[in-house]
Amino acid sequence: MTAKKRRNKRPALLSHSRPTVTPQTKFASLSSKATRNIIRSHHQLLKAREKAVAKQDLALVESFDSKIAANGGLESYQLASKTGQSLERGGDSSVVFLEWIQPLLKKLEKQKKQLRLLEVGALSTKNACSKHPSIDVTRIDLNSQEPGILQQDFMERPLPKADEDRFHAISLSLVLNYVPTAGDRGEMLRRCCLFLTSALPSCGVADFAPYLFLVLPAACVSNSRYFNVERLLAIMKCLGYKRLEEKTTNKLIYQLWEYHPDSCKMLTFRKEELNPGKTRNNFTITLNS
Repeated sequence: MTAKKRRNKRPALLSHSRPTVTPQTKFASLSSKATRNIIRSHHQLLKAREKAVAKQDLALVESFDSKIAANGGLESYQLASKTGQSLERGGDSSVVFLEWIQPLLKKLEKQKKQLRLLEVGALSTKNACSKHPSIDVTRIDLNSQEPGILQQDFMERPLPKADEDRFHAISLSLVLNYVPTAGDRGEMLRRCCLFLTSALPSCGVADFAPYLFLVLPAACVSNSRYFNVERLLAIMKCLGYKRLEEKTTNKLIYQLWEYHPDSCKMLTFRKEELNPGKTRNNFTITLNS
């Protein structure tokens, strides 16, 4: 009898689940249609690649890597995402975040204090948050597109040792949907908790709770057979998050959460069918207690 292979319970790192980045290439200006096609194609190929990885079919994984590279790879995807979020298209999601925390920012600005923000999956150093005088932004991404963005996998970022290394807010704008597995998405939400602090510089705000700004494609919660808004609320509540704001458009859902560590609960959320239907997508988030 052959010995059973021991499973590695440690969550797969994001950098280990993405294909190799293609060399730097010059891209022409992208139309809205081209932007959508690149993003959609990239996600479809990644999902197929994920299944091949799960089956340990290395030949098929290499085949999908070649197809992803032929489409421009991660760099092309990021360019499309960056174009889609450009100011001329009204796509800078940080504008929504600023609107929601404007009262706090006014108090900070008056006393010349700053809110520390960690922007995961940052594509630009020129978005609205970066320009606000009361926000100190730390930007990270798997494939940095410009100086000022640290090339780093959030799941490999060293855990903070003191409050000075933590943040008052974390932005996950169109990041969670890019994480390849449902379990890794849950782990990313859980890991955010370790990087948040309520130790805000004194500015007349009592009982401050840190923020998590979350942006997802609307279809992830409105048209998934394994996920919906109620499941998202349940998972976030379990982790200690309290929803403050929500805004839904035809394409995106924006949410602002407060983190309250004392309200965490040890619960498990598995993949299960919630909304049957052939036309629905397979997005979901799972969480192990």
